[in-house]
Amino acid sequence: MAWIKKTAVGLVAAALLVGAGAAIYVQRTFAVVDGKITVAGLAGPVSVQRDGADVTHIGAQSPQDAWFAMGYVHAQERTWQLEFNRRVMHGQLSEVFGEATLETDKLMRSLDIVGTARKQYAGLPLYAREALQAYSQGIHAFHKNRPQALPPEFLVLGAKPGGGAGAVWEPEDSVGWALMMALDLGGNWGNEFARLSVARTLDTDRLWQLMPPYPGEPPAASADLAALYRQLGVYRGEAAAGAAPSAGVDRGAALQAASRPGAAAPGQGGGPVARQISAGMLAWADELTRNAGTNDGKGSNNWVLAGSHTESGKPLLANDPHLSLSAPAIWYYARLQAPAGKASDGSPIAAIDALGATLPGLPFVVLGRTASVAWGFTNTSPDVQDLYLEQINPADATQYRTPEGWAPFAVRKEVIRVKGQPDVEIALRSTRHGPVLSDAQKSHADVLDLKKYVLALRWTALEADNQTVLAGLMVNQATSVEDLFAAFEHHHSPMQSVVAADVNGRIRFQAMGRVPVRAPDNDIRGVAPSPGWEARYDWKGWLPLDQTPQDEGAKGWIATANQRVTPPGYPHYLTQDWVLPYRYERIAQLIEARPKHTAASLQAIQLDTTSLATRHLLPHLQQAQSGHALAGKAQALLKDFDGVMDAGRAAPLVFAAWADELARGVIIPRIGEARFAATYGKRDYRAGIEGILQRNDTWWCQPSTCAEQSGAALGRALDRLQAAYGADPAAWRWGDAHPAVSGHRPFGNVAALARFFDVRVPSHGDGYTVNVGQYNAGDAKGPFMNRHAASLRAIYDLADLEQSTFIYQTGQSGLVFSPRYRDMATDWAGSGTRLLQREPARWVHSLTLRP
Repeated sequence: MAWIKKTAVGLVAAALLVGAGAAIYVQRTFAVVDGKITVAGLAGPVSVQRDGADVTHIGAQSPQDAWFAMGYVHAQERTWQLEFNRRVMHGQLSEVFGEATLETDKLMRSLDIVGTARKQYAGLPLYAREALQAYSQGIHAFHKNRPQALPPEFLVLGAKPGGGAGAVWEPEDSVGWALMMALDLGGNWGNEFARLSVARTLDTDRLWQLMPPYPGEPPAASADLAALYRQLGVYRGEAAAGAAPSAGVDRGAALQAASRPGAAAPGQGGGPVARQISAGMLAWADELTRNAGTNDGKGSNNWVLAGSHTESGKPLLANDPHLSLSAPAIWYYARLQAPAGKASDGSPIAAIDALGATLPGLPFVVLGRTASVAWGFTNTSPDVQDLYLEQINPADATQYRTPEGWAPFAVRKEVIRVKGQPDVEIALRSTRHGPVLSDAQKSHADVLDLKKYVLALRWTALEADNQTVLAGLMVNQATSVEDLFAAFEHHHSPMQSVVAADVNGRIRFQAMGRVPVRAPDNDIRGVAPSPGWEARYDWKGWLPLDQTPQDEGAKGWIATANQRVTPPGYPHYLTQDWVLPYRYERIAQLIEARPKHTAASLQAIQLDTTSLATRHLLPHLQQAQSGHALAGKAQALLKDFDGVMDAGRAAPLVFAAWADELARGVIIPRIGEARFAATYGKRDYRAGIEGILQRNDTWWCQPSTCAEQSGAALGRALDRLQAAYGADPAAWRWGDAHPAVSGHRPFGNVAALARFFDVRVPSHGDGYTVNVGQYNAGDAKGPFMNRHAASLRAIYDLADLEQSTFIYQTGQSGLVFSPRYRDMATDWAGSGTRLLQREPARWVHSLTLRP
């Protein structure tokens, strides 16, 4: 008994020691938010105060110290986020995650994000380079004498900030991160490639039925695309098309294998956690590379009302940018304040006083307000990317065809370090148009005959004169709408639909950014890959800024929701891939529903969950005939359904499952399972399905009628829902299938860790509601999960800017153990907000950084 007692005491003591050690470690990961810290590199003391809304206020005695402190604070709160993002754009994920992320690294190396960033950084004016240098120095200063422990991501993965080489964040990395945002928001090469792929099995008229132009517009391309590609012989032979890829990871097989219990992803051994991390990163990397260069499923809302439409007589402005949800969030809220100063060459720097959403990686407020002006973004989404078919010289594979004859590919070698595997050396080619994507995107080998053709990319963001970061710095100094748009003249990529208002009552919209001009005889106009050896398909310059879409607010309000923003008779071609106008139409309905608005009524618009797109298709579902045992109960639920995508109702779930099954049932027989899987997902083919049902198109619906296809889709949908949620449709809930998931990379893919690192809340909406809830119907594990939504909501009251509000979906801290990691989530999912004030009522934390 004595021996047992001693052993028990020893075990308890050991457990207490382990627990105490864990508690100490957890406490040491928290950011230091009170007291004083000596930081080498500052010229003077900087106050870092956090208010009751948890907004971080940085007050410095010079602009350089303000930018330095912003870097320090981002490193405090978002160390792993900065490290992960740096590895993404450098193409260095595989050093940590092994072969699972090799394809993503290849794509980033092919685009040469870092090399381009260095060139663009060199072209910035001195004061902008010094701003990025100061920000980088602040991040380095945090790591040099780190007052807190590294977060658990580094420990679990065995990673070190900067890869252990000390380059935790360089000035050029900020330019690179601006390029990555342009890559996420400013692309359509995915749509071009999808049209190329689908044109193999559909003639051009059917192609435009499946992927229609914007409502009311003809197809932008007059060329017969299907005939052109057949004539050129661009596709792989039928036998080869069914063969396994000749090189690289077989993504489909790897994803299936990695999902099996106990299975390891390619090139990745280790225990269960390591295998789950690798499998999850493989799935994430596959989605990233597959969806790169597409705007499908991406959107935002903004609108501004003149004083004539508000109760206060002063403007109101609302903005909710829609981005992929992540934990931590993409945003970090802060105020930067500093008096006017000078660059090292004596040139003046205006005073800074900006408050709002910053992006970790950039030293300025991206979306927000100053003391007298507020602004908001949505994506304009012009066509700023063109794919070019580059014909390979059959006598010399090192050459490609140009208008002047054969020319050599430019070739550079890259070495990618892969954890647990030998280094991978790759040769990456480029042409006069840009990088050869076929050297990095495996999907090209599945479609093209790469012995004859490759695809090269021309993209505005890669131009050497891209000075988007300069615009961001200057915007933080604006005091009026005029100042603001003068600053945005430097904004390059991606083009943004900017709305703004100031305290003097001025409102304005303009699309700001670089758009290419295409020749009149360009009969493809960038909607699909063009022959790269024909000069008529080359860009002919840039659209002058004074000719981009703009509006001074003559009707009293302006709204953009990624719809066509060009007025009737607009003489320039921007794109045909505008987002369907459902969100804009609903916003317009709600603005015009009352003569005068308040901040509260604008918030109600932001939270609206009526889907006009659902209403458009709903009659076809309500009329669907099915012999399924649950069909009667399901139709009873749909009888009074009004298209409000409420998380607590069953009808939205029935509709979403039916729409998914209908798309599969109608489209797969026409283009094939593999091609559908490669092009479906965030692209839901909604416009195509609407047209097919509206026309009662027998070619698409064969061998059944469209009504029979609709009924069969309902039966398949009910089978799925019964298997997942039980046999009582009244108990089904849209919110159960449609939670908003802010996923952590990489631990959101580890079952034992996801509940701690992911942020998950019930959510309303769909991809077409103002309160958007975009889902990827092609994701077998979570086809209706909301992973792309309002990344923040903000409302600015120009009658009293101190009453402006914001909210986003996680919390300010990126440190998982912090109570500030997820403390906004419930308010974001509901109707909660936080005040966005320059002069808050109280300070919760006060820290001084001193030299």
